[in-house]
Amino acid sequence: DQLGFFNSDNMGGYLRWANMYANIQNVNNILANIDEVPLTAGQDELAKRLKGEAYFIRAYEYATLLMNYGGAIISSEPWTLGQDYSTINRSTIAQTLEFILADIQSAIDILKDYPGIDQGRATQGAAAALKSRVLLFCASDLTNGGYEASNTLVSFPAGSQTTLLQQARDAARDIMDGDYGTYALTGTTDDPVLPLNDAQIQAYSDNYFNIFAQKGKWNNELIWGIQFPLTGGNYIVTNRWNGPCGYHNWGNNNPTEPAVRSFEMADGTPFVWNNGDGEYLRTATAAELAANPLLSPYNGREPRFYAIVFYHGAPWQARPSDAAAFDPDNKVQSGYFYNLDNTMKIAGVDTRQGLIEKWNGTKTGYYLKKLMDPTTQGQYFNNTNTWIEFRYAEVLLNYAEACIELGGADLQPGLDALNMVRNRAGLPDRVTTDQAEAREWIRHERAIEFFAEGHRYYDLRRWMEFENVVENVYEMKVKEYTNGDFEWFYDLEATADEREWGGDHFYWLPIVRDEMNKAPQLTQNPGYPD
Repeated sequence: DQLGFFNSDNMGGYLRWANMYANIQNVNNILANIDEVPLTAGQDELAKRLKGEAYFIRAYEYATLLMNYGGAIISSEPWTLGQDYSTINRSTIAQTLEFILADIQSAIDILKDYPGIDQGRATQGAAAALKSRVLLFCASDLTNGGYEASNTLVSFPAGSQTTLLQQARDAARDIMDGDYGTYALTGTTDDPVLPLNDAQIQAYSDNYFNIFAQKGKWNNELIWGIQFPLTGGNYIVTNRWNGPCGYHNWGNNNPTEPAVRSFEMADGTPFVWNNGDGEYLRTATAAELAANPLLSPYNGREPRFYAIVFYHGAPWQARPSDAAAFDPDNKVQSGYFYNLDNTMKIAGVDTRQGLIEKWNGTKTGYYLKKLMDPTTQGQYFNNTNTWIEFRYAEVLLNYAEACIELGGADLQPGLDALNMVRNRAGLPDRVTTDQAEAREWIRHERAIEFFAEGHRYYDLRRWMEFENVVENVYEMKVKEYTNGDFEWFYDLEATADEREWGGDHFYWLPIVRDEMNKAPQLTQNPGYPD
């Protein structure tokens, strides 16, 4: 779908207006009462640090509100029972940003004194990364006249965009200059010498994949995330949630065919599907594949492709005992095995016609590999690898985009930052003096680099690109014949989900009816009934 993958579950609850305000209320209570608590010797430093963390959490919640709803109800004091709420209204988006930036600065001012803070807790680097993210969002077309320019809940005053872009650029640059800690991309950022051999492609792929498989001590790319304990405590179920059904996993978040085609070739050139069979069909005999492996759409792709996407034939874990007989090679079977007379011999064990939990099979022909842990059997065990909320690659691409949008003398520094991320992924430099071309490149790079990390929804909204990318989701059907011949068919009759853009008002979430009933004086977001 528009996010690059098809998710079969409703995830909207995580962005509920009321849930975020409940968290803000908790923070306001902490900040209002922490100075009143009698402290023993040494506890004053702990209280000070907790205040810094509280400012960060409040800024994070308000930034999330802003990026989903626009102007928010600003409150720095706890609400009380019996309080008159009939006059409370939403602030403008500009006032909301001002409040967020003040909280971020308060967090930075306090947390800079605690460089040895426990991993997973808020740091000055995390606060600085949040500043970079929210400023880039606010510098977008969506919030600067692209949608209801006169509505101050969702749009900044005319003439604000250049200043906001400069602020976004400078916020990222401060992190790059080391003002808030030492961060760096993992792996080399040298422009690769092409062509890459298979071993080099695998090394670049492994380096990228391992960013998301981290346990224990983080590497220098990770700025802030959720540190899950390695034993006991809170866990996530990523392998079980996303893994192929033939491993007794649930097969959510399936990459779509258009997303798969968007990954480049290993030499940095665009992937082109049509090899003589048309836009939707590819065929290759075993002899043709032996002579030219690139006839397979899954060969010769950029390294990140192999770290992000499970396709038919991708290597993975050893199978559970009841599926091992169907897959002795431990490769994803999202396709179908055929006899030479074109009758199906057996459906792949990871399809919706397979013999293991077929109801959890992929609907697109692909599974999501990124975020998985190769050492965890999702059928039995939960994941302990870290969820990454901020990493250095985002800072670099935030800087790159702000510079590219400013243009002029900023264009080349933006491309330099963009190329650092590409080079780390084993891809060659982008070179241009054309701002429009550079804009296209940075948007493509964010789509690939941040695949499945939660950025795409916000990027497509702030670029106002949803209406250009929403389309139906269909299945890629792979036939593997007993003699080694292959057929890849993007079947537009096999509809996994019908999608259409419902209107520009969907660029902002509505305040739900229950909240409007409690406070009818609130102004609803544009495009929705009051």
